[in-house]
Amino acid sequence: MDTELNRRAMAMLRAVGAGRAELTCSCEPDLRVDGLPCCDQATAHQLARAGLIRAARVVAVGQWTRAELTEAGRRALGGTLAAA
Repeated sequence: MDTELNRRAMAMLRAVGAGRAELTCSCEPDLRVDGLPCCDQATAHQLARAGLIRAARVVAVGQWTRAELTEAGRRALGGTLAAA
């Protein structure tokens, strides 16, 4: 992302890093945390476009799969994953 990540984006990254999130397979993937739709899909889309999160495996379009952090996502967290 071109700007600094806000607290909501950081919380979303921590949830992904903790294994609590899923993404849809899509050009604009939706995110859910703990089985519930994320309240800020625009930020979820930005995190995916910025290359901070991705689907853990390839699934059919529209299907859900576990979300994971990319290396850039781990760097963006800067060691705060333990607070998830």
